[in-house]
Amino acid sequence: MSLSISTISEQLVEWGRWLLFASIVLFAIWMFAAVVMRRVDYIRLGVPTVFARYKRQSKSKNSFAGQVFGHRKLLNDVRSGIMHLVYFYGFIVLQLGAADLIWKGLNGGKPLQVPYYDWFTWTQEVTVALVLAAVLYGAFRRYGERLPRLKRGWKPSLVMWFIGTLMFTILFSLAFERLSSSGNGSSLAASNYAPISSVLAKLIHTAGVQPGSLAAHAGFEWFWWLHLLVLLSFLVYVPQSKHFHLLIAPVNLWFRRSTPPGRLAPLNLEDEEAEYFGAGKVEHFTQKQLVDLYACVECGRCTNVCPASSTGKLLSPMHLIVKLRDHLTEKGAAITSKSPWLPAGLWERESKEPHAHMMGAVIPAWETAAEGGTMIEPTMNAQAEAWNKRKGVKPEEVELIGEVITEEELWACTTCRNCEEVCPVGNEHVDKIIDMRRYLVLMEGKLPSDGQRALQNIERQSNPWGLPRAERAAWIADCESRTGIRVETMQELKQQGRKADILLWAGSMGAYDMRSRRVLYDVVRLLSYAGVSFATLGLEEKSSGDTARRVGNELLFQELCRENINTLTKYGVTHIVTACPHTFNTFKNEYPDFGLDGGIRIEHHTELLARLLDEGLLIPVYEIAERVTVHDSCYLGRYNDTYEAPRNLLRAIPGVTIEEMERSRSNGMCCGAGGGLMWMEEHSGTRVNHARTVQALEVKPTVISSACPYCLTMMEDGLKALSADEKVIARDVAELLAESIFGD
Repeated sequence: MSLSISTISEQLVEWGRWLLFASIVLFAIWMFAAVVMRRVDYIRLGVPTVFARYKRQSKSKNSFAGQVFGHRKLLNDVRSGIMHLVYFYGFIVLQLGAADLIWKGLNGGKPLQVPYYDWFTWTQEVTVALVLAAVLYGAFRRYGERLPRLKRGWKPSLVMWFIGTLMFTILFSLAFERLSSSGNGSSLAASNYAPISSVLAKLIHTAGVQPGSLAAHAGFEWFWWLHLLVLLSFLVYVPQSKHFHLLIAPVNLWFRRSTPPGRLAPLNLEDEEAEYFGAGKVEHFTQKQLVDLYACVECGRCTNVCPASSTGKLLSPMHLIVKLRDHLTEKGAAITSKSPWLPAGLWERESKEPHAHMMGAVIPAWETAAEGGTMIEPTMNAQAEAWNKRKGVKPEEVELIGEVITEEELWACTTCRNCEEVCPVGNEHVDKIIDMRRYLVLMEGKLPSDGQRALQNIERQSNPWGLPRAERAAWIADCESRTGIRVETMQELKQQGRKADILLWAGSMGAYDMRSRRVLYDVVRLLSYAGVSFATLGLEEKSSGDTARRVGNELLFQELCRENINTLTKYGVTHIVTACPHTFNTFKNEYPDFGLDGGIRIEHHTELLARLLDEGLLIPVYEIAERVTVHDSCYLGRYNDTYEAPRNLLRAIPGVTIEEMERSRSNGMCCGAGGGLMWMEEHSGTRVNHARTVQALEVKPTVISSACPYCLTMMEDGLKALSADEKVIARDVAELLAESIFGD
């Protein structure tokens, strides 16, 4: 009878154990699912998106597999990349170990039927050790090295405590299991397959816990339940923190843009039912743009490379995403009446005083001593200080532009996309900034006065300076007087019944700016020398509209775009060459949305010249003994992946040696002129072009080479400001090539 009662008691205990286990697990899974679905509901507040699936290319460095499983971008910082690889694959490996441990606790110590179980045990313990090492190294980077891009405080540290605690509970559970399953201590001998838990069990035994004792069993029970609770708590915590990226980042990378990065989404300005243009509220963003917000890992890589952040402006790409995420979460919760936080949301009262995050008035404390240098600490500190909760404020009443993202931040962006280049989760920052600029300009008529003046000049005279439209073709006569080459216009050729192979697009800089004209003239000389048939539009050429579009005036851009397309169509143009990367990008990636024939070949002048060089039509003969460093144009490089053409031209010139800057190619720093900022003044920190010039001077060049008229202007201004223009000059690669071919 006593045996029967004992058996029944054991069964009741076992059933109770299973019931408690099931209740806790199901409750945690419910909270996890509820938190995820509530954030999905917030994302659904955005404009419906056609999620065009990313076209995977298995051999591409930007492939989905390479990003997710290879950590390609994370490995740009090798130490950080390896640390995250350990986290990533460590958690994958440890999932089976967690299942095995839980199964043992529920089934009297019986392990899962895993082949080669001893080796399975070994891999688990080694992986635990590696993950613990990664946690310690992560803490060192954050609090020892104190990397400026990393946040500090209890929230950024919480995940390290979670992971560290999980690893320790695994090891102590395994150690106490060895003790509880051994009646005579024979299994406490060091094991090759349990190198850590066997040593730990021996230490616990030395401390007084006897093998097979009640204390050994209690120790296993304690750490087994603790491991389960920490694991489930982590599960519930993940979607309520920045670590939601573990789930969202792969989704974000899978559905990222399949179009070129240089293409902005067009607005349908003829939609009579449209209530707004651009993004004036967080729900005006597309659902894909809102997915970005929850994918952010707050690693700070974007802010670390941002030319605005590193020169004392308020803009920080990381904080831009984080603030939008916080605002979406708070506003989404208010609209859907579903708390984003569990389990706290289970007992929150309806009458609880509303609160919402808002930006306060703050200016980065930029140090005068840093003039010409770069540092992100002032911007990081300013953002942390300004972004706070305000009691009594309803989230749905907070203004997106002004109270979440300030106008100062929006107008500090150079649209260089370096933030997107380094982002490991595929976030797209620039499009959001442009959408908010569009709302400001098109809906509220707000724009810095110097930017407004530039747009008015473009609208009236088709150039940012407001110089007479009738003078746009004056460069043709000037070119003839200086080079002896008469550049014909497409109109003249058409009247003669002839047609040129290439349309040479001068651009506003080439047509009006005297310094840029010299580059254009050398391009003309080189094309003529190579026997290329080309002509220009002369007075019929207008602004490409790049400045108008990046500033946010989509209406003006589309007007210029259609006028230019009509002109190109009228002459049956099939090949366009331009010396301006901004025009190159706009024609190549954006004009096709408005009717430009996709079969028209668009080339930057460096691409054409490099091709003519390969074909033997251009042969550099004169030696140029210069130490050249290359400044990569953002719109040529990051936007269109053209890095080699300018360098190939320089390599072909006898006597030229190339010295690369620390930040070059895809990580090259912007000159500060993109996004319409060529025509606006900087009012805080140091000038971006000064900082970039300092970087160039660090390699002790005699020439700073560029392939963009904007960059050339900014580099020359930087050299003058730093009193280095007597020793170092800025030149376009075409100028250097022409000097080597013509000897002057």
